Amino acid sequence: MYQYIEGTIETVSPHNITVDVSGVGYLIHVPNPFRFEKDKGTKLKVYTELIVREDSHTLYGFKNKEEKELFQNLLRVKGIGPKSALAISAASTPDEVITAIENEDHTYMSKFPGIGKKTASQIILDLKGKLVESGKAAVSTSDSDYVKEALLALEALGYSKRELSKVDKKLQSENFESVDAAVKTGLKLLVQ
Repeated sequence: MYQYIEGTIETVSPHNITVDVSGVGYLIHVPNPFRFEKDKGTKLKVYTELIVREDSHTLYGFKNKEEKELFQNLLRVKGIGPKSALAISAASTPDEVITAIENEDHTYMSKFPGIGKKTASQIILDLKGKLVESGKAAVSTSDSDYVKEALLALEALGYSKRELSKVDKKLQSENFESVDAAVKTGLKLLVQ
């Protein structure tokens, strides 16, 4: 029903955010609300999915279309509800999940809360081969995407997530013209 909601981020709590649109506050459940902390008080577009149940209408939100598409695809898997899909989105990037599904990485997929080996196998069975094209089509050229791609490249070079988390904020604060530029800056920061 709602493709996105654009408004001012009013509140950020442990499970959701509130977006003010012309005086109406929308309570939106998001994978990691604290990613919106730096946007508090500013106008932002939040990509949304409305889930209607007998006893509730719940709005789920995402920073970008890729996260929303992953959430929607996960909901199509038998045994996956909004809470499980949100947990997967909160703990991982869409690229990481797609890679794990394509590589049939059951261990990676079963590390999420509420996802056991059986459910991980079901996710892989249902989604393998179906997410790769949407992932490629969804590539955009924003600074945050350059940084995200650069971090994945640095991880592929052998740097740990802990090492990368130390340079992530510094990279996010800069503007890059390409992934290569972000990788070069990341390497400089990592070897300091």
